[in-house]
Amino acid sequence: MAFVRLHRIGNHRTGASSGPRTRETRGMQYWFIPLALLAFLALAPVNATGLDTDDAEVRAFIDEVSERHQLDPEVISGLLAEARHQQDIIDAISRPAEAMPWRRYRPIFLGEDRIREGIDWWAEHETLIDRTAGEYGVDPAILVAIVGVETRYGVHRGNHRVLDALATLAFDYPPRADFFRSELEQFLLLVEEEAIDPLAVRGSYAGAMGIPQFISSSYRHYAVDGDGDGRRDLVGNVADAVASIGNYFSEHDWRQGEPVVFPARVDEPRRADSLANRGRQPYTTVGELREAGIHPGGEVDDAARATLMALEGEAGTEYWIGLHNFYVITRYNHSPLYALAVYQLAQAIREGRQ
Repeated sequence: MAFVRLHRIGNHRTGASSGPRTRETRGMQYWFIPLALLAFLALAPVNATGLDTDDAEVRAFIDEVSERHQLDPEVISGLLAEARHQQDIIDAISRPAEAMPWRRYRPIFLGEDRIREGIDWWAEHETLIDRTAGEYGVDPAILVAIVGVETRYGVHRGNHRVLDALATLAFDYPPRADFFRSELEQFLLLVEEEAIDPLAVRGSYAGAMGIPQFISSSYRHYAVDGDGDGRRDLVGNVADAVASIGNYFSEHDWRQGEPVVFPARVDEPRRADSLANRGRQPYTTVGELREAGIHPGGEVDDAARATLMALEGEAGTEYWIGLHNFYVITRYNHSPLYALAVYQLAQAIREGRQ
């Protein structure tokens, strides 16, 4: 692909992880944009259905981003003019799967087909998965389960253009506009750094992309080059995707060999309910839970930090004690339902392999 030099900037890049960023000449850094894309943006008329770049909020975003990163505001404006508002994105984020009760959420990810496919996918990539698990100190079954939950082992990576998703949520979804404007800014930087076609890359309704479904900020900061080819390609490269998941968990302090979560037996449900669901981050200890008549279904030290969850299961309320590693999984996706599904899928795949 041909590239044209856009402009020169100083070396002030934010703390992104290893991998290609820019082309460097005598200590200075250059930003590049695909030549075909630059020509397209220069010649294509602004479509009336595109993002209104004359809107005050959009204009302020363009000005702030261009000044902060020394990017050409007209190129940003031209690119954002190609973004399309997608109402189905607003609809989807307004009713996420994680809002379901556990009894409905669990079967989505714990079906026999997904377990069997996970066993096969691990076998196909066994050397890569085992190497990554050893290098980053992460449970290999968790690596597999993350890909299984996120994209069904790379098959379903999302149908929305990432540009459309982020622009729609940044300017048409007030509850989380600040977050998605930040992610849109990260996306603009990402496509330059990784030579990604911003009009072609597709992902989830929330703008997550690739085999592991990284959002733009996570892609920039945690993605790694898993096969040494000089690129960090999470869209089409399994080695990069698996290594990047391993790096993400390592950077968020996964503790290999420690337990993740235990089912709990409770003596007094009302008391347990009063202590449950107070947040993702461990807010109590196993010892304190035991004193309240809440007993973990496995060996764990009383001093271990913990969180208690009360979930609506098939047979009534289920109680679960999440430990440090459970919290680490929720750093990937904040929902405790997600983290529990990842854990249970990992266990099912591991047992299936054995």
